[in-house]
Amino acid sequence: MYGAVPERVNLKDQVARKEVETFLKGFDLILDQDVDYSLVIRDGVSPGASIVATCSKAKSVLKCFAVREELRGEGLTSILISALIDKLFSQGIFHSFIFTKPANAYVFLALNFKLIHSNADVALLENGIYDIKKSLEQMKEKYNIGDEEKASLVMNCNPFTLGHEYLVEEASKNNQEVLVFIVEEDQSLFPFKSRIELVRKGVSHLQNVKVLPSGEYIISSATFPAYFLREKVERLRAYEELDSSIFGKYFCKSFNITKRYVGDEPYCQVTAAYNEALKKVLPSYGVELHEVERKVFRDIPISAARVRELIKQGDLQDLKNLLPEVTLEFLNTSLGREIVEKLKSSDSPH
Repeated sequence: MYGAVPERVNLKDQVARKEVETFLKGFDLILDQDVDYSLVIRDGVSPGASIVATCSKAKSVLKCFAVREELRGEGLTSILISALIDKLFSQGIFHSFIFTKPANAYVFLALNFKLIHSNADVALLENGIYDIKKSLEQMKEKYNIGDEEKASLVMNCNPFTLGHEYLVEEASKNNQEVLVFIVEEDQSLFPFKSRIELVRKGVSHLQNVKVLPSGEYIISSATFPAYFLREKVERLRAYEELDSSIFGKYFCKSFNITKRYVGDEPYCQVTAAYNEALKKVLPSYGVELHEVERKVFRDIPISAARVRELIKQGDLQDLKNLLPEVTLEFLNTSLGREIVEKLKSSDSPH
């Protein structure tokens, strides 16, 4: 489409946002709530010109692409991608991801994106100054990760509890070396820097444990393909398989991880389903999943969600039985007290 010019959408304008949502609906797509920048191309310059193509981004993730069928092959995707990458560059972001349906992956491969993983529902690609293999090589060097067999855990720790401590200790006493990846995505009540510091302090007595940031490739906005699958169950299944496969295919191979430990999940259906996905996927990469029965207090499994709920309700008496000393001390810092107050005033304990 000669002369096509991308137009920025004012996402705060409900009429403009609704127009994009309606266009995407025609392709069985949705405009995700986390989108922070959207572009459209129209079939003219008049006020009533219709949208013929659109794309958006959420931080470094490019998403919500749609091009009217009769205009595919006219270079609109390339125009939109270039405009989005220019925007990322202006924000100091030089590495990006794209989610797309597997059948459309070739379009982005032709634009110099590299495929990370593809399953029946989603393809995840990346582009920029490094890729997943280079990122893991750098992590291996930075944290002096050797070639011996290892066990691993992936935890959010929002906040770090005695349950988390118990799980790491179980892995530590049964393995020569353990890598603990703390989810780096900052969408939790407790910020990442605080979470990883608490875990490092809390397991410092375990000499064979290394605590690492998860980076962009484990449980992050770059591994959650929620925007183009309409049914919640499908979105969850795609996420579980994608994240599990990326971990097995790349992390376990690079770091010689042969075991992954998780706590059993009697309450949260999402976490329980994720554990089941790990059980199915990881063995295909030569990795065993060890599901450990959770540490309990008064016959109730200890969880970060339970801790947040107690804080929200102002019931602090039992926290000493759920939290290690490092977390209790943190709650008495200025940042900790700020988080407590924020939690007490929030609608939900997340």
